[in-house]
Amino acid sequence: MTPASPSNQYYYNPRLRNFARKLRNHSTKAEVYIWSFLLRSKNFRGYSFNRQRPVLNYIADFMCKELLLIIEIDGGIHDRWDVKRKDRIRQERLEAAGFTVLRFTNEQVLRDRASVEMALDEWIEIKKAR
Repeated sequence: MTPASPSNQYYYNPRLRNFARKLRNHSTKAEVYIWSFLLRSKNFRGYSFNRQRPVLNYIADFMCKELLLIIEIDGGIHDRWDVKRKDRIRQERLEAAGFTVLRFTNEQVLRDRASVEMALDEWIEIKKAR
């Protein structure tokens, strides 16, 4: 994908819009949980997040444009070597475009929301200090 133009400054990929909508309508339990309790409606420290956001040739689970932050929630399939390889490539490409990618497992989100919230808080504080 080419560098962002003013109309596409966050690498939005409109070709993935319908697939992203389908994913939003079939979210995992962990995605629904983090969306409902942390990220919805500028609920997280005043920052706005989108869910299932098309970016480059991928769909990010959650993205904050202002912070250039992508949050990925990984289920058990992400333990497979082939999926780990694809995740690594995807993360490298997103980071090359200027995003930071934070990954959490389904278990972290569902069983220890406080540690997920603390990790996000710490990352935001570091980002704001720069």
